[in-house]
Amino acid sequence: MPNMREIRERISSIQQILKITNAMYLMSSSKLKKARKSLEATEPYFYKLQSTIESVLEHTPHTRQLFFDRRTDIPEEKRKKGYIVITADKGLCGSYNHNIMKYTEQELAKAPSPENCYLFVMGQVGRMHFQNSIRKGNAAALDAEFLYTTQNPTLYRAMEIAELVLKKFSEHKLDEVYLIYTNMINSNVQENKTVQLLPFSRRHFGKAADGTMKKLPKASFVPSPEKVMEYLIPQYAKGIIYGAMVEAFCCEQQSRMTAMDAATNSAKDMIKDLSLLYNRARQAAITQEITEVCGGAASLQE
Repeated sequence: MPNMREIRERISSIQQILKITNAMYLMSSSKLKKARKSLEATEPYFYKLQSTIESVLEHTPHTRQLFFDRRTDIPEEKRKKGYIVITADKGLCGSYNHNIMKYTEQELAKAPSPENCYLFVMGQVGRMHFQNSIRKGNAAALDAEFLYTTQNPTLYRAMEIAELVLKKFSEHKLDEVYLIYTNMINSNVQENKTVQLLPFSRRHFGKAADGTMKKLPKASFVPSPEKVMEYLIPQYAKGIIYGAMVEAFCCEQQSRMTAMDAATNSAKDMIKDLSLLYNRARQAAITQEITEVCGGAASLQE
């Protein structure tokens, strides 16, 4: 049995850890609420943007726009696919990072030609993981200049990422772009999700009951429908990326809250067990002292 000094030192160190885990729980809770509030403040704008794009498509059924080009002339095995993967910058968030990285590897395995897959990884944890995989020859090409943090997602950061992938798509460096992130169903359930960002499909914007686009009278746009869409589509892509960034960030904070709550409860249980052990050791020491005193007194009387 360890002595009383060792037990006191262990209790003291665990109490310090408990303070840290509790503080991290509170910080994650605050960040989650802040991110949710920012997303709710911007949602009306992007919903209106989506309805505007829907209206343009309904009135111009034959619009040929760059970002709607599906490039059907390119065979599946030669199509260049880009994957924007959102991971975390830090650990201590349970299995959040492991799940999204494993899911990404499964998505890459489905591609007919992995050598034509390109990764754009947000978050230091995911970036380091895929860099190590590339060294072992087990992953697709990684864009080394794509260095974006996932902490405190902003519209400006989403705009930069949207402009980057749209430029690569317009220059035919990418034929398809997918967004891989973690979506929060509720506080206890999260799911990994893949969303096709490019090329856009007309069916993504407003469907009738039978799944077809509504047919409305043709309208004229100045200077042209293509120019209008050329402005609207980048804004809409920015909204999709920003929404994914916030959802992933909220999932990370929720996972960290769960992990820190479990660590705090574990620390409390350890302190409880150590306190019981300390009291036993203390009682044993007192009993031994009393026994020694009684033995000394008896020997004096003799």
